[in-house]
Amino acid sequence: MRKFAFLVVLLTAFLAGGAVADELRIASWNIEHLGHGNQKSYPALAQVAGQFDFIAVQEVMTREGLERLKQAVEQHTGERWGMMHSHLIGRGSYKEKYAFLWRAQKIEYVDGAVVYLDRGDRFAREPYSARFRARDAGMEFVAATVHVLYGKSKADREPEIRALRDYWLWLSEVYAGTPTMFLMGDFNMSPAETGWGPMKAVAWPVVATGASTLSTHNGRYANLYDNIWAPRTPAPPIKEAGVYRYPEVLGWSHEKARKHVSDHAPVYLVLQTKK
Repeated sequence: MRKFAFLVVLLTAFLAGGAVADELRIASWNIEHLGHGNQKSYPALAQVAGQFDFIAVQEVMTREGLERLKQAVEQHTGERWGMMHSHLIGRGSYKEKYAFLWRAQKIEYVDGAVVYLDRGDRFAREPYSARFRARDAGMEFVAATVHVLYGKSKADREPEIRALRDYWLWLSEVYAGTPTMFLMGDFNMSPAETGWGPMKAVAWPVVATGASTLSTHNGRYANLYDNIWAPRTPAPPIKEAGVYRYPEVLGWSHEKARKHVSDHAPVYLVLQTKK
């Protein structure tokens, strides 16, 4: 009981923080099959998404679903939000879009929105990236997102995980002059796995412990599949990072949360934009 109460206090403190002028709250969220079916609670999605300033979203099925989310977040926050998305991406019959959502008062799009040209066909769903700027301090950052193939086993995922280092180096060339880069997404693999070796030479996961996928049992989380990777040098000024355990915030059971929101919780970091 004490542990739960402490968690509620932490989440309440996060909520109370709101939009702070000298920092950006950047998140990555797999919103399971956004735009498919009629089970999604967009007010609940907006309540969660509205806690952040910038969100990379995976599993966007339709533009209409993304538009509904944007409208719901604008209604919830009373602020204007920007959005962009990729085309439908995928090798086989299953395809999804990637998307970025941001609080327009704090962030602006700069340039470079592109889906990675994967000449070696190493990714089932090629990553998507763009460059943005924090309006208050002028700090630019690169946001990239990917949803790694799950497959039948870890062996199916590992080639994509290992290929991420080459993608990271490509990002540093394409967005030269912008060293603050974040690779966000659902990697379907814990950062503790050995397949991350090449990537760990150039970047590090901001969330190293815990889990981000909702189990069927209330309060329990199964796997740390979602993460945000940040450069080792120069290290960005990250104040905090973690998993935003949204069912506790909404006061919902995991069963209800998985049905009407997502089976993934957002992962986030807080970036200091001014010294």
